[in-house]
Amino acid sequence: MRKHYLDNIRWATVLLVLAYHVCYLFNGVGVFGAVPGAKNIPLFDYFACAVYPWFMVLLFVIAGISARYALRGQTGKTFLKKRAVKLLVPSTLGPFVFHWVTGYLNIKMGGGLDAIPAALLYPISVVSGFGPLWFIQMLFLFSCLLVLLRKIDKADRIWTLCGKVNLPVILLLFVPIFAGAQVLNMPVLTTYRFGIYFVSFLIGYYIFSHDEAQEITGRIHLPMLFLAALGAVVYMAIYGGTDFTSPVCLQSLMTNLYLWIVVLAILGCGKRYFDWETAFTRYMTKSSFGIYILHYPILTVVCYSLSAFFDLPAIWNYVTALVLVLVLTFTAFEILKRIPVVRFLVLGINPEKSPDRS
Repeated sequence: MRKHYLDNIRWATVLLVLAYHVCYLFNGVGVFGAVPGAKNIPLFDYFACAVYPWFMVLLFVIAGISARYALRGQTGKTFLKKRAVKLLVPSTLGPFVFHWVTGYLNIKMGGGLDAIPAALLYPISVVSGFGPLWFIQMLFLFSCLLVLLRKIDKADRIWTLCGKVNLPVILLLFVPIFAGAQVLNMPVLTTYRFGIYFVSFLIGYYIFSHDEAQEITGRIHLPMLFLAALGAVVYMAIYGGTDFTSPVCLQSLMTNLYLWIVVLAILGCGKRYFDWETAFTRYMTKSSFGIYILHYPILTVVCYSLSAFFDLPAIWNYVTALVLVLVLTFTAFEILKRIPVVRFLVLGINPEKSPDRS
C-alpha cells in the first residue's frame, strides 16, 4: 500500500527544487553557476540559503523508504534492472539528447566558447550538462550498494533491529547526518556529497520505512515545525548573504542540526496533514520524476534569455522564470513521454510500458 504523504512530499519538494534553481541562477552571493550580470534580489538569496541544506537530504530519505517498499515484492536483480532503466539511462544517455543544452550555456556564460574547437563543442557540452542529474546518478549507486548490503545481511537483522527505534534515537540521527557531511565530498563537483546522502538514504531504508518511526514523527510534528521555523531564522541570520554551498557552511554542526529538524518537521507534518490523494496529486506523483529531469536545461535557457535579451525589473525576472519553467517543463514532459526512443533515453520510461504509466 502506497503512503500518499510520502509521494506528496516528494513532488512538492521537486517543485521547491525548481523555485530554488530560479534563485540559484539569479543569485548574488557568489554561488558558482549564476547567470552573469543577472539582476539580483537579496531576499531570494536568503530563501535559497534556508532551503539548500535540507531538500536533497529529504529526497534521499524518502528514496530510501521507497527502496524498502519496492524490494518487498521483487528480487534485488529485478530491482536493479528497473533502476538501471529509470535512473542510469537518463543520467548517462539523456545528456546526449537533451542536457547538452545546459552544458553549452554553461560554457557560453563562462566565456569559453572561443577556446573550444567546433568539433569538440558538442561532446564537451554533453559532459558539462549533467546538472541536477547527479541526484539520480547517486541514487543508482546507492541502490547497487543497498542490494549488496541485503546480500550480506540475508536475515534482515539490521532492519529488524532498527524497528525498535524510539524518539531519542530519531532525534539523535542528526549525529550520523553530521558525521556523513564530513566525508566523501567531491572537491570540485560539490553537489556530489556521497557521505551525507548515503547516510540519509540508509536512514530512510532502515529506520523510516518502519511504521512506528513514521508514527513518532507524526506525533512530534508541531514541536519540530516550531523548531524548524526558528532554526530557519537563526540559520539565515548566520549564513544569509554568504556562499551557502561552501564546505564551511554545509559541514557545520549548525547546518546539520537545522536540516535534520526540518526533515523531521516535514515528515511529521506530511504524515498528519498530507496523507491524501486526488487526481492532481496522482498526476504529480507520476510526473515529478520527469519534471525533475527536464527542468534545468529549460530553466537555464529561460534565465539566460531574460538576462541577456530583456531588461525587466529584477522581480519580474524571478516571477517570469518560475512561471515559464513550470509551463514549459510540464509541456515538454507531456510531449517527450510520448516519443518512443526519446522517452526512454531522457526520461527512463521503459519502452515496453505505456507513456501514461510513467
